[in-house]
Amino acid sequence: MRIVLISTPIGFLGSGKGGGVELTLNSLVSGLLSLGHSVEVIAPRNSKLNKGNEKAKLHFVEGEDQISWQHQNYNSPVIIPDNSLLAGMVEKGLDIANQADVLLNMSYDWLPIWMTLNINIPIAHIISMGSESSVISNLISKVYSKHPNNFAFHSKTQANDYPFIKKPIIIGNGFKLDNYIFQGSMNGPLGWVGRVAPEKGLEDAAYVANKLGEKLRVWGFIEDETYALKIEQSFPKGTIDWLGFLATDELQKELGKCRVLLNTPKWNEAYGNVIVEALACGVPVIAYKRGGPSEIIRHGQTGYLADPDDKKGLLSYVEIIEKINRKNCREWVENNASTDIFANKVVNWLNKVINEYK
Repeated sequence: MRIVLISTPIGFLGSGKGGGVELTLNSLVSGLLSLGHSVEVIAPRNSKLNKGNEKAKLHFVEGEDQISWQHQNYNSPVIIPDNSLLAGMVEKGLDIANQADVLLNMSYDWLPIWMTLNINIPIAHIISMGSESSVISNLISKVYSKHPNNFAFHSKTQANDYPFIKKPIIIGNGFKLDNYIFQGSMNGPLGWVGRVAPEKGLEDAAYVANKLGEKLRVWGFIEDETYALKIEQSFPKGTIDWLGFLATDELQKELGKCRVLLNTPKWNEAYGNVIVEALACGVPVIAYKRGGPSEIIRHGQTGYLADPDDKKGLLSYVEIIEKINRKNCREWVENNASTDIFANKVVNWLNKVINEYK
């Protein structure tokens, strides 16, 4: 199969701005290549694919980034900037897709979904967020009525945000396990990974660290400087150890030393990539019971699920984290979230999409 992928129009691959989509795209490319498929990726200039994905052809597009829907109101209108990066990526993707089997869109935005109604090329969409935009949700509903197989979701909880989708296609996610080294030490620091932005709830993890009199190690791109400064000023100096955005190889070495990863989102995460990355290193995870993480974590086996926004609940679970066998964490990922498992699910789904157009 020849597959053309459209990347996120929010930052180049490797910048960290694209959040989980960057990791998902690289994991999928790795899995598709290992299964013998041909892959081409449309991405912003300066993008780099992970080591091992060199066989995938990378096409660069220049232009103005889109504004993330996470930082707009639910009823905001669609904004397409002058010299739109997204428009350029869609145009390039459609051109190449004429000689391909399917165009796979990984951008949560209006334009590529709208194009599904207006051309006769198979366009499949991995929806990376819950319902964050009225105009996009309404458009997905309209496209779904004509092309019910053209959308896939990372988790059932995420798909539930779109109640008009009666039989959602759930593909989970996958990770190249060779990139993650199991570490068995149970005496390390507290960890937190993610874009530093209000919807990620970093302040709740800082609360736990402060109560325990420990440092919280934080990895991730600081998207909102004001928010980061506010957290910094809300806790004793030194509570947070800001470690920045790291590529997977560097991140997993440091993350694996942690005794626990805290995951504190204030919204429904579609999946929870950093949770699986931690588990792959043998690190148990304590998260709020909302969104994708509630489907990934096995309560009492690979970590714990606290009631949403219950900071004291998080704290109480940290105090008993040594009860979790770290080998259980790694085994769950091996059995449920490898790149091959993920890629096979995606290929089975794409075949359904392609068959619609025959």
